[in-house]
Amino acid sequence: MAMASPIVSAEPKHDKLRQLGIIALNGMFDEMDAEGVLRQAVDDLLPGDIAMVSSFGADSAVLLHLVSQVDPNLPVYFLETGKHFAETLDYVQTLKSRLGLANVIALHPDSADLKRFDPDGVLWETDPDSCCHIRKTEPLEKVLAGFGGWVTGRKRFQTAERGVLPHFELTSDDRIKVNPLAYFSNEDIEAYKARYDLPDHPLYQEGYKSIGCAPCTSAVADGEDPRAGRWRGLNKQECGIHFDFNGSIAKPVSQSQLTLFKDGEFKADPWRSWAEGDEASSVRYTHVPVSVFIEHREAFLASPHPIGLQVDPGEKVEEVADDLSRFSSVAINFPAFGDGRGYSSARLLRERYGYEGELRAIGDVLTDQIPFMRRCGINAFVVTNIATRKAIEADALAEVRLYYQPVGASREVPVGTRPFLRRNANYT
Repeated sequence: MAMASPIVSAEPKHDKLRQLGIIALNGMFDEMDAEGVLRQAVDDLLPGDIAMVSSFGADSAVLLHLVSQVDPNLPVYFLETGKHFAETLDYVQTLKSRLGLANVIALHPDSADLKRFDPDGVLWETDPDSCCHIRKTEPLEKVLAGFGGWVTGRKRFQTAERGVLPHFELTSDDRIKVNPLAYFSNEDIEAYKARYDLPDHPLYQEGYKSIGCAPCTSAVADGEDPRAGRWRGLNKQECGIHFDFNGSIAKPVSQSQLTLFKDGEFKADPWRSWAEGDEASSVRYTHVPVSVFIEHREAFLASPHPIGLQVDPGEKVEEVADDLSRFSSVAINFPAFGDGRGYSSARLLRERYGYEGELRAIGDVLTDQIPFMRRCGINAFVVTNIATRKAIEADALAEVRLYYQPVGASREVPVGTRPFLRRNANYT
């Protein structure tokens, strides 16, 4: 007997009372009561369930000083991208010692991702978005998944896009983002540093008013936007770890709009399909059809960007078997309920070729199909059918109790197998 593994249904998102609570908090903590905002978050709103993320940049000393006053043991995560100024790394140690911060934790990018996508360390030159994703977004997402909220040092005055930033945000993944310094002006920052004799970042007096990774940070002139030196000359303003309140940088997605079901929940999907006009050398987070990959194979292999593979009915995964390690995701297309060729493609990828990455089902993904897809090694589903979505959210998918064709990876024994064929211990 084979049974589909239980799927944890996604919890309801954005409860109306919680939304109203966030609005009420912003009303209560208007203006610039930064310490009060932080104490409310750490002591009352999310006790033991909140962390801080700090760049240890130009203005970081102010918020870190507030943390030292409220709770010096609060987890403070520093994204050690491997691209920081040496002065920034020194500044981390200076502030830790000066402020008595007892729980500063460095987060590093995954070494396998760096080896695959940025082996020469120059991805920032051609694709800064992917560089930020690998070195910042992914490491941070893995850690913050364990917290109900996090504290940032963002401020309204920094950019026009942050001009409506509140003290408390309810993010699209139902966590609370706290911005104690949201209403601080540059004058407030300078006055606070002077009041408590806080040390400046070593590069601040050289014109670096917003400091990130060294390759993508430059000094700013008098009167310039403080963040004008970040990704100068590029159409880029954020590294990807922040969703601004007004949605102008990355509009928060409601739970009902999320279609990718993976790891027991619906989540944001960074991938898209190949489109006419795309260039093989520059696309990223794109599922490329088998035929397109074969036609432009050399360009795709030479590109540093993350790409995926799309397998449509009739296309043979055997033709790209030697290059499967190039793909961060593989999408199997199920265009109609009666077309079962996708199951064979999935089994070939998992059982014959040993593909271990994300294997997703796209197309006509229906309730009755998902248990069979999972038996074939598919571990992610793009769900657009309303009835299927409701079944997933209610944890009401059918179970595969009887079958006649086993899948090799699971060592299953099909119905009707004769006893003498069960002697192998692996089949008991």
